[in-house]
Amino acid sequence: MPATTLEVALIALLGLLIGSFLNVVVYRLPKMLEQRWLDECAHLEKKPSRSVDPFNLVFPRSHCLRCGHHIRWYENIPVLSFLGLRGRCASCGSAISLRYPLVELGTAALFGFCGWRWGITSTALAWAGLTAALLTLGLIDWDTTLLPDDINLPLLWAGLVAAALRWIETPLDQALWGAVAGYLSLWSVYWGFRLLTGKEGMGYGDFKLFAALGAWFGWQALVPIILMASVAGALVGIAMKLGGTLREGGYVPFGPFLAVAGLAMLVLGPQTFLSLIGLSMI
Repeated sequence: MPATTLEVALIALLGLLIGSFLNVVVYRLPKMLEQRWLDECAHLEKKPSRSVDPFNLVFPRSHCLRCGHHIRWYENIPVLSFLGLRGRCASCGSAISLRYPLVELGTAALFGFCGWRWGITSTALAWAGLTAALLTLGLIDWDTTLLPDDINLPLLWAGLVAAALRWIETPLDQALWGAVAGYLSLWSVYWGFRLLTGKEGMGYGDFKLFAALGAWFGWQALVPIILMASVAGALVGIAMKLGGTLREGGYVPFGPFLAVAGLAMLVLGPQTFLSLIGLSMI
């Protein structure tokens, strides 16, 4: 039964609100992890913790990073506040990153797609949750070259649980072997590259993210996902090299391209993507 316009609008609105929260997670989670690591090091060295004020997803209140102005509730309405403030802090006038409203709109669009395809159902909410996690992981990895276990591992288990409960179309056996194949394939590439060159070509977070994608989409989707991620990563890397914008060390994080490929699989399906490049699934 097709979803109604109201259902699509409601789940898109939910996505808009979730997108606003994702902006907080993308900025704060890496800093929280860094503080956790510093505290653990201090504990091992039997030194006092370096933590002073609480810093998590709730505290301190959202504020301007330049002047410290606390964001009022009406300055924190997704998209509308950015437009009303004309992309500037209400206190000091410093520019607000355009990425904030783009993340909100992107999350709303992906949630709306899930609502349009599955209505307001457990299936739609499961896939919408995947899109939120992939957006967050992709942005964090792009900013920090870090794919946090705090998101990666729950995403992997959520895919297996969703398959077991039949909230998603992927059968449990395909989800299980997708997780296994996803992890072991990149793990093998990592060690092969390291033995040949003595260098690390990717991080363990990439293995876990690929395993999570295997759990959600099944083992058959792994080939189109890795093809799409590799081609996109190569094109972006070449463009950045030609433009002189590569980071120190000349690397490009792979996680964002795995995340984009996962989102593309959700929208297109693996067979559609393979058909576009002249291949087909057995």
